[in-house]
Amino acid sequence: MTENGLKNKKSENISEWFSEVITKADLIDYSDVSGCMVFKPTCYEVWERIVSETDKRFKKVGIKNAYFPLFIPEKHLVKEKEHVEGFSPEVAWVTQAGDTPLQEKLAVRPTSETIMYPSYAKWIRSWRDLPLRINQWNNVVRWEFKTPVPLMRSREFLWNEGHTVFATKEEAEAERDEILGIYQDILKNYLAIYAVAGHKSQKEKFAGAEYTCSLESFLENGKAIQGPDFHHDGQNFAKAFEITFIDKEGKKQYAWQNTFAISTRMIGVMVIVHGDDKGLVLPPQIAPTQIVIIPIIKEDSRTNVLNKCEEIASQLKGFRVVVDKREEYSPGWKFNEYEMKGIPLRIELGPKDLEAGNVIVARRDNGEKNTVKFADIKKEVTLQLKSIQKNLYEKSKASFVNNTIKTNDYAELQKAIENKKIVLAPFCNDPECEDNIKSESPATTTRNSPLNAKLPKGAKCVRCKKEAKGMFYFAKTY
Repeated sequence: MTENGLKNKKSENISEWFSEVITKADLIDYSDVSGCMVFKPTCYEVWERIVSETDKRFKKVGIKNAYFPLFIPEKHLVKEKEHVEGFSPEVAWVTQAGDTPLQEKLAVRPTSETIMYPSYAKWIRSWRDLPLRINQWNNVVRWEFKTPVPLMRSREFLWNEGHTVFATKEEAEAERDEILGIYQDILKNYLAIYAVAGHKSQKEKFAGAEYTCSLESFLENGKAIQGPDFHHDGQNFAKAFEITFIDKEGKKQYAWQNTFAISTRMIGVMVIVHGDDKGLVLPPQIAPTQIVIIPIIKEDSRTNVLNKCEEIASQLKGFRVVVDKREEYSPGWKFNEYEMKGIPLRIELGPKDLEAGNVIVARRDNGEKNTVKFADIKKEVTLQLKSIQKNLYEKSKASFVNNTIKTNDYAELQKAIENKKIVLAPFCNDPECEDNIKSESPATTTRNSPLNAKLPKGAKCVRCKKEAKGMFYFAKTY
């Protein structure tokens, strides 16, 4: 085992490294249910901050919270399945209560359209009832894969489900940039993750949507991963669930709908994007503890050093600060522990520092140490935390940009993908062509077509050479 406590290096075995970090940094614990994990306090506090900041922004634009049942009658789920071809989640079912079989099976919520929309159909009668903009924060269960990965691909996870209804297509589509903007804000300014917004391909879009937009990020192992998403569902669900209204001219119309979500997967993405061979690296804006103060105690100066540490903590009240006064562990042991846990700033204070009137401030992101006078601590801490947040985001952005190759040549695309790059290329957006790309370059998928990307005039698909419909990112998928 290395000094920092990790057996695996990120660059050599990212999967094993990830499993080590999330447990040793005290984020999760495994449960006795395969694919279902325990969110430990640090991890859950990160999620609470995501929830709080996202929710503030939702409320500001008029989205209200509600809560719908965990259990969905089979007749409702089948109704959706019949309407949306290809939507067949591996659902967990409740079939009996005690020893009594249920008359109708109940699905454990894989997503909430089918339990929410019967209510929407009752509530919406007139154009005056629109827009209806409801969100819920909840858990969902999906038994749709064989190899679960905590945080990244678990069978139970936490998320938000935004389900909004509008009178016109134009109003519904206008919501897209507002929602994606909220998610971009959270990713950039809290999780310090760079992501590109764009349209998913026809093959990769949500089965019930007219189109899906996603935020895509790049991981150090050369794979891309989807973050928050937005689906414009058109009138598909409105027709399945009879969500209609009488318009201003007295005519009956089907409503237009959107859905959108951010999930606990983003915590896993944050771990991979920022973590290193010492463990977790937390962006200051999302970190439950931003600063740890470690007293270096000698018997003859214990009281004075501890008192000064508490005084400094008091001066830093506006930050999330912990003073580690445990004497059963050495300062070196604590340094390693807090590096593993990713605490953004560490303040060290010993007898010599006390005498000199300064502290040592160490950054987690780059390991830099500075000597800071007592009078300058608050100012310096403020600057350093802002610098760390910006540095982590800029590194995430640089990783995406520097690993992106633009090409019209299919052989070059395949070579770049094998070299763990992202490729931006013209694409026909034909599901069959995408299937061929995936079979010829295993695990390669389209990520999205950036919202601001311009397709060159006369561009041909990178593979089939038919007319290109857009510029698309390609990468191996996590």
